[in-house]
Amino acid sequence: MANPTIKELQNNEKYELIAELNHNQIKDFVLKQLSVGGRIIRLFMIYQLLMILIGLFFFTRSIVFAFHDNPGPLFYSIAALIFCFSFLIIIHELLHGVALKLTGAKQINFGGYLKKFIFYAEADQHVINRKQFAFIALTPLIVIKLTTLVGVILFYNQAIFFFLIFIMSAHSMFCAGDIGLLSIFYKNKESDIYTFDVKEEKTSYYFKKIK
Repeated sequence: MANPTIKELQNNEKYELIAELNHNQIKDFVLKQLSVGGRIIRLFMIYQLLMILIGLFFFTRSIVFAFHDNPGPLFYSIAALIFCFSFLIIIHELLHGVALKLTGAKQINFGGYLKKFIFYAEADQHVINRKQFAFIALTPLIVIKLTTLVGVILFYNQAIFFFLIFIMSAHSMFCAGDIGLLSIFYKNKESDIYTFDVKEEKTSYYFKKIK
């Protein structure tokens, strides 16, 4: 079944606007969603805490190795830190873009607010349903997680292991915004939820079907 058009979503008799989010407000909105909680938020917070602890453990271990005349692990850990705040951001958003394309979006736009450390991929006026949004939101988390996990297993006894384990751990923090936005859909399980972006307005709209 095809998603409703934007015109249909704006029909007050069938759909209700439940959120209007300007992109420069994403950080504040996500923090609010994370603080409110919900099952998907709780599961992600547990996962994120675990990843942070793993990352800290192995970063500390790389420092210990450096003090014992084995600087390789620390070199890879520092390289991973630089990679996370440069190329990993690009990869993360490109994966969102690929997922958007797979849902039928014709043109993908990328943007960001560097001062707020907010980056996003959007498809102008492309209506997305719950399942599609979940696919788009979780694609970077799953792809990067599986890729680094395979690398961690294959290179467990090599210094590059520290590069991979740090990326796997740090990337969980990059996914907080995706999970926060995804929680909108799962806090309204009883209704069909749709969303779309308007590039010119730099705003995302979320609509709920009225039963």
